[in-house]
Amino acid sequence: MKAIILKLTLGIVMSAAITSAGTAQDQDPYIWLEDVEGQRALEWVGERNKHSLGVLEADDRFTGLMEGALRDYNADDKIAYGRLLGGSVHNFWQDEKNVRGIWRRASLRSYKAGKPRWVTLMDLDQVAHDEDENWVLKGRKCLAPDFGRCLVELSRGGGDAVVTREYDAVMKRFAGTFITDEAKQELVWVDPDTIMIGTDFGQGTVTDSGYPNQVRIWKRGYDLDTSKMIHEGDHSDVGSFPFASHRADSTYVGVRQAPDFFTNILHIYDVEAEEMRRLDLPRAIDFKGIFGHDVVIQLRKGWRISGRDIPAGALVSVNIADAYGGTSGANLKVIFTPTASSSIDDVQIGKDRMFISVLEDVTGKLYSAIPSNKGWDVTEIAVPENGSLNVVSADEWTDAAFLNYENFLQPDTLYAVERGGEPEAIQSLPARFEADGLVTEQKFAVSIDGTRIPYFLIRKADTEMDGTTPTMLYGYGGFEISMTPAYLAGFGKLWLENGGAYVIANIRGGGEFGPAWHQAVLKENRQLAFDDFIAVAENLISTGLTSVKHLGIRGGSNGGLLVGAVVTQRPELFNAVICAVPLLDMMRYHTLLAGASWMGEYGDPDVPAERAYIRAYSPYQNVDPAAEYPEMFIYTSTKDDRVHPGHGRKMAARLMEYDKPVLYYENTEGGHSAAANLKQRAYTDALQAVYALKKLKD
Repeated sequence: MKAIILKLTLGIVMSAAITSAGTAQDQDPYIWLEDVEGQRALEWVGERNKHSLGVLEADDRFTGLMEGALRDYNADDKIAYGRLLGGSVHNFWQDEKNVRGIWRRASLRSYKAGKPRWVTLMDLDQVAHDEDENWVLKGRKCLAPDFGRCLVELSRGGGDAVVTREYDAVMKRFAGTFITDEAKQELVWVDPDTIMIGTDFGQGTVTDSGYPNQVRIWKRGYDLDTSKMIHEGDHSDVGSFPFASHRADSTYVGVRQAPDFFTNILHIYDVEAEEMRRLDLPRAIDFKGIFGHDVVIQLRKGWRISGRDIPAGALVSVNIADAYGGTSGANLKVIFTPTASSSIDDVQIGKDRMFISVLEDVTGKLYSAIPSNKGWDVTEIAVPENGSLNVVSADEWTDAAFLNYENFLQPDTLYAVERGGEPEAIQSLPARFEADGLVTEQKFAVSIDGTRIPYFLIRKADTEMDGTTPTMLYGYGGFEISMTPAYLAGFGKLWLENGGAYVIANIRGGGEFGPAWHQAVLKENRQLAFDDFIAVAENLISTGLTSVKHLGIRGGSNGGLLVGAVVTQRPELFNAVICAVPLLDMMRYHTLLAGASWMGEYGDPDVPAERAYIRAYSPYQNVDPAAEYPEMFIYTSTKDDRVHPGHGRKMAARLMEYDKPVLYYENTEGGHSAAANLKQRAYTDALQAVYALKKLKD
């Protein structure tokens, strides 16, 4: 749930609806564990942490594993990835000294030369110390063209709820009148003295998902309470989120209203009339941004307009004035259309061109698109193949961009490209592990309905196919998120270095092959994602790579649901399960925090027909007292205000009730990543690695 946002106040429904198809397990005896900060719940967490850490930290390998991961995270020779803003490079840096991090800036010229002259704009450790707050920097928005006036988002402990405060990046201090209370919110600049804000304005102003339902215009010098409401969505929406595009050739601000997670209604704010104007566009779109006077969208479903049939997955531009007038097809231009074996992974908009990251059989290609009299001229950018290609940042003011290349065994290389020239390698990450003797293969398993499911296998070249290889299988399978080749770090690196094989499954639900690959497992078809994952696991065993004794599975968030469902359906297939920040109680997920926003993915448990198919796989409701399960390692965060920690807590409690083996760890901060800083990340990596080694190798 890489792009999922925001919070619901914890008014927890204290009983689940029971249908005639329900069982006694629907009468939830552990609902008290949903009280996130409740004394009884935290005492339970403390007991489980003491037990689990006593098991894992006691392993002789734990300290070395943690120190190895932390050494990489704190290394001085990391790539200082930056965001381009008007010819300057802004970077957020964390290391052993700067635990919470520093926000700094350098000129593009010095950065490209490999000798950036950094100017510190904010020392977050100092701010946290001075204010006695556990601040985590979640974001910053600086107003073009000088980028000196910024909106800084600060989270207590790493959750999605933030305090937003105006910051003067020239004087390097908090200054100005735009300061908000803590909430899941979105603020953008309209002009130096005006903000567009969506937040919790009080009772009735957020959606059922806990996202902003109202958007207002806030003028400098006026109280937020007196601000003018310019948009109100429906409470059943995911939410309404302001956006802004400030370019040399145009300025637009507006609202992206999301009826569900996969549909959007776009509105543009008419500054002179002080009103919103809705664009005449289909709902099943992914909004990519604004280029000049065109809105750029990717279609999630086919669109027939002006006698033309534009396929799902295509990237198109529509003139905003046409979309105002209901004539969206007049100057509509198709920018890029993927093939059956490809999909658009990302789009970044620059000054004179767009950059389009494309997956071709799950490996990356990169294209540049430039407007012309005929439409868009699209050319491939010459960069390495057989890996992942991503645009780190594109500058809408200087026509410069940063590109990154990596694969499972080759460290990242950062490229700069200016004014359409050839990419120039400016920094490479040193190798963090010995890749000699390791190989990466793309293989295929056949799912229950005959669909070929690709997966990547990283292993030693001389692996004996005798079923003895400790193997960890990772998956996600949701929300159009693609699992692409990325240089192995953290747990993946620790696992390889200790003799394991690592597998990444490209199951349906992701975006690897476009919208259809994702939509194939929505709602009533969710079981297919689990079947895909099971098919990969069975393929790993049948090929002789591994065996049940040596096979484990790993997933987080939606991937936590994946491994939870799979282990309750096929416990005999696995000997280890790492289940991170998971969804597990799918009967109540929509009542907890941001859960209602995901009903477009899973369905609505309050609708009887949908409840039936959700309950059929919901892990919490399907723990079988008579079954034998591998020991699960479940971990989450008290400060996760996206996926409720009650999911993991209750699953662990139910397993304990039935005398099933389980380790449970809950970090008291960290948000949905379950780690607020690099040390916490290394700690979690080491916990997972020790657990997996104990279960699959020892």
